[in-house]
Parts: sequence; structure tokens; C-alpha cells
Amino acid sequence: MHMIDERIETFRVVPVVTIEDAEAALPLADALAEGGLPVAEITFRTMAAAAVIERIAHQRPEMLVGAGTVITEQSLLSAMDCGAAFGVSPGFNPSIFALAAKSKFPFIPGVMTPSDVEGAIAMGAMLLKFFPAGAAGGIQMLKSIAAPYAHTGVRFMPTGGVNEGNLKDYLELGIVFAVGGTWIATREDIASKRWNVIRDNCHKAVGAVSELKSATATAF
Repeated sequence: MHMIDERIETFRVVPVVTIEDAEAALPLADALAEGGLPVAEITFRTMAAAAVIERIAHQRPEMLVGAGTVITEQSLLSAMDCGAAFGVSPGFNPSIFALAAKSKFPFIPGVMTPSDVEGAIAMGAMLLKFFPAGAAGGIQMLKSIAAPYAHTGVRFMPTGGVNEGNLKDYLELGIVFAVGGTWIATREDIASKRWNVIRDNCHKAVGAVSELKSATATAF
């Protein structure tokens, strides 16, 4: 998990993608990579998800591709079989996390409450998805939930309601190792093959991350 943690933190923004057509897998991967974000969480919300992950994992090995919406044992096994480098779930299911851990498959479970966080920490999960971030109260809610657990080293990837406007605010939090972003490559942009829009969204996100890094370096 440590290596995946470091790779995701290198990008700090993980495009969260729902894709309907496996034929769009490689053009999508190329658009993300050309935009400076060779990473994606492909959600298991469509029939094409496994095929998309498999194509990207095998034909674009430089991409860090993970599986999202992993909520059943079947989807977890499918994610591992098709070559996903990591898995993400919207909630915390102890049995799914335990199976991922037993399989040594990097897994980021979702949390929204202190009870979720405690349950996850108790099982050894130190990277957690805060979801749905915006609807649950956004940055203030995340800061409040995380405060009692900061000393444990647990860190978060807020997803849901994160956008270009609040991206920097989330990333400035020390407890946030990355954010998940559905705005980078929307279902509509992919279906319409608007690869230039996806590239531009990546460039803007990468630019925001670079500005933060520069500001941090200057502060020290």
C-alpha cells in the first residue's frame, strides 16, 4: 500500500471516471496522461468497467489505474483480475476490506462518520476516502471528523463535491493526501469524445497542485 500511497500523492488529484464504452478506454488514458494526470479510478458503475481497467492496465502500463465503487466481493475479485493497481469503495465494508488485505491488494475504503473512521483504523486502514465530501459538510466536516484521529497518521481522499473551485482548499489540509475528482473526465465528455476538454481539465488541476507546492516551498 505504501508505494500506491506515494504514487497517488505524487499527483494529488485522482480523476474518478464512469465510462460506458470500453473502446474509449485508451483515448481516455491518453488524454489524462497528456494532461499530466496518468492516474484514474474507474468506477464499477457500468458493465464496461472491468474491460476498461484491463485495457488501460495492459496497454498503457505507465498509467496508475484503480477500481472504484468496489462494494461486493465479486467486484473486488474482478478489480484484481483485470489488473487494477488499487481499489476504492464509497463506504466501509469490513469483509471487503479484510479480503483486500488478505490478498495484499491496496484498498481505500470510504468513511463519513467517526464510527466509520474508528472501524477502518481498527482494521489497519490508514488511507480513507471521505465520501460524499460536499454533501457531508465539506472541508469543515472533514477537519472536525479527522481531528480526534490525526495522531494516528490516518489520511483522507475527499471525493464527491470536490471541484476546480475548492480543490486547493482541500489539498491545503495536511490530512488530505489526494482528492478524487469527477469533474476531470465526466461521463458526458467521454461519451462525446471531448478529449481536449479532459486534457484541459487535467492541465488546470496539475497547475493548481504545482502552485500549492511552490507556495509551500516558499513558506519554508
